[in-house]
Amino acid sequence: MALIIQSKRDTTKFQILVEIAAHQPNVRQSEIAHTLGVTPQAVSEYLKELANQGFVYSDGRVRYKVTARGIEWITENALALKRYTGFILDEVVSQVTVWTAIADEPLQAGTSVFLYMHDGLLYASTTHEASATGEILADVPMGKDVGVTNMKGIIELPAVKITIGKVPKINRGGSAAVNYPRLKKLTEGNKLIVAVGVEALISLKNIGIDADVMFGAKEAVIEAAWHGMSPFVVSVDDELPSLLRRLDAEGLEYELHELKMS
Repeated sequence: MALIIQSKRDTTKFQILVEIAAHQPNVRQSEIAHTLGVTPQAVSEYLKELANQGFVYSDGRVRYKVTARGIEWITENALALKRYTGFILDEVVSQVTVWTAIADEPLQAGTSVFLYMHDGLLYASTTHEASATGEILADVPMGKDVGVTNMKGIIELPAVKITIGKVPKINRGGSAAVNYPRLKKLTEGNKLIVAVGVEALISLKNIGIDADVMFGAKEAVIEAAWHGMSPFVVSVDDELPSLLRRLDAEGLEYELHELKMS
């Protein structure tokens, strides 16, 4: 269960932050109180707490804005809620859910199949034995998408290993200060390579590699990991703390490598 919904106080703080973020800078305590159905006094106390945590600040005219730290807290909790609702939809009501899989052989409607993950994608097969099973909804040739229903069991994911290489920001040398033999070795065998920051992107290009993901990179790393992939991330050093906090919040393990030349 998402931790935020286990605490009524945290839930209210989350709702207040969302209201401020949605309407800033022209949002007042009375408006928030009316929207959430609480008293203005309660909103005032919550705002003091949020300000002390560094999540909001006021311009002195009783108007509020969400800080970068506050946005990060909103994002982390929104993702946790998304995972929890995903669990409800995928596990609790899975018996009425149609899943989409890729046929790894020609399949006929009504066929019982095994379901397994490969490179972050769900596949259906009659020969690749797995702990999860389902039933094909339509005839389909090999390699095409197909609906699967009556899913049972647990889809097994391979062990995930997130590897992170840290490169210096431009004022500390940027891509010119990267240990390229070490970077090249770390990229070997990786199917998903992610760049966080321009310095990281150029460092990869300097060894002939185009990053698979750059925009929305942090979310992509987490999403890939939850689909059983082990991404290699090249991150500029000043973006690293935020990335590591996100991975820690998700309970994902990672291995960090320094790529600046000594």
